[in-house]
Amino acid sequence: MLKAYAWDINNFVTLSRYHEDGTVTFGDDSKGKFIDIGNIKIGSSFLIENVILVDGLKHNLLSISQLCDRGFNVIFDDLTCNVLDRQTNACVLFSFHENNMYMIDMSNLLCNATCLNAFNKDSWLWHRRLGHVSFDYLSRINNKEVVKSIPYLKFEKDHICDACQLGKQTKYFFKIIKDIMTSRLLKSIHMDLFGPTKTKCLSGNHFVFVLVDNFSRFIWVFFLEHKDQAFSHF
Repeated sequence: MLKAYAWDINNFVTLSRYHEDGTVTFGDDSKGKFIDIGNIKIGSSFLIENVILVDGLKHNLLSISQLCDRGFNVIFDDLTCNVLDRQTNACVLFSFHENNMYMIDMSNLLCNATCLNAFNKDSWLWHRRLGHVSFDYLSRINNKEVVKSIPYLKFEKDHICDACQLGKQTKYFFKIIKDIMTSRLLKSIHMDLFGPTKTKCLSGNHFVFVLVDNFSRFIWVFFLEHKDQAFSHF
């Protein structure tokens, strides 16, 4: 059985009564009684089985020899301790050296952390990472080493980027029509109602109603107190 002792009942995923009499001796020669036994899950996959809940214990304790017996490699140095899976060589537990003990921070396991650095030689991936910048500009950035960690690549635009096509495409302005399209007065009127404006007009109003006759280009301008007055002025 893997010898492990815990003090916090909230760490257990399963827990049952420990039916046998047992105690563990502390550093001051006092003893703590075995209360319950269960399993503790660390991280996303590592499960510690048969962990004993001890009355009066202030720290969780884990037996290194029992870890080795269960098929794990334990590597110590002056700063850290790593528990590796013997078959895959993957790190399943990480601890740091503090006050002559190796402590496991269960709330921040580095072995289960997401990789924060990724290197990829795909030029199109760097094009997307840098906000769909042009390939000519990417080449200048790379040659002058302006951005760190970009691999030295030959940036060539060998196909069309859909996002660039949609986001960067431009449209021509409407052609200026010099000829009058109407044949008489008031046949076509262009209107604009806007407001409230930040600055009041001389009459103290905040809304402006503008009408332009297409044939004569005559302009009417009305200053309104409220928007609902536009129809009556029209």
